[in-house]
Amino acid sequence: MYSFLLGLYLGDGFLTTSGNAVYLCVAMDTAYPGLIAECRHAIADVLPKRRSHLRKQPDRNCIIVRSYGREWGCLFPQHGPGRKHRRRIELATWQRAVVDEHTGPFLRGLIFSDGWRGTNKVCVAGREYAYPRYQFSNRSDDIRRLFTDACDRLSIAWRPWGRWNVSVARRDSVAKLDTFVGPKY
Repeated sequence: MYSFLLGLYLGDGFLTTSGNAVYLCVAMDTAYPGLIAECRHAIADVLPKRRSHLRKQPDRNCIIVRSYGREWGCLFPQHGPGRKHRRRIELATWQRAVVDEHTGPFLRGLIFSDGWRGTNKVCVAGREYAYPRYQFSNRSDDIRRLFTDACDRLSIAWRPWGRWNVSVARRDSVAKLDTFVGPKY
């Protein structure tokens, strides 16, 4: 479950401190209660003695899943000042080993935080076509590279789509992602 939680953290997560306390926070859309529950389950799996709490953001469809634990700083060494896309994001050697062993859950966390699966509609020579595809979007070059490296590890064909986006549209690659990503719920 750490690999999945790492993917969520790299997309919509952050660490914050208050005195000696370290909090893992993951911003989640209230439209996906199953995903919120899955995030809480991942937190409980990674640090069984730590509980998670929900903090509703006023006037927004957002919930922050929070968990206290000094260990979070060690588990997410990517933490640092400023926005993730303005600083270097690299996996520690031990994190890389975890992601290599659990690549599917890592991609699932990244897609559930900063991606989507939808239908792409195009018109070619007057004929309309529609096909499923995944898209991942993140302003951090490093996080997009982590996504594409994970896709490469699983032989999932991808291509850049615009400045900050990655598209997975080949039928066999979409089908492969479908086996472990599934719909947001």
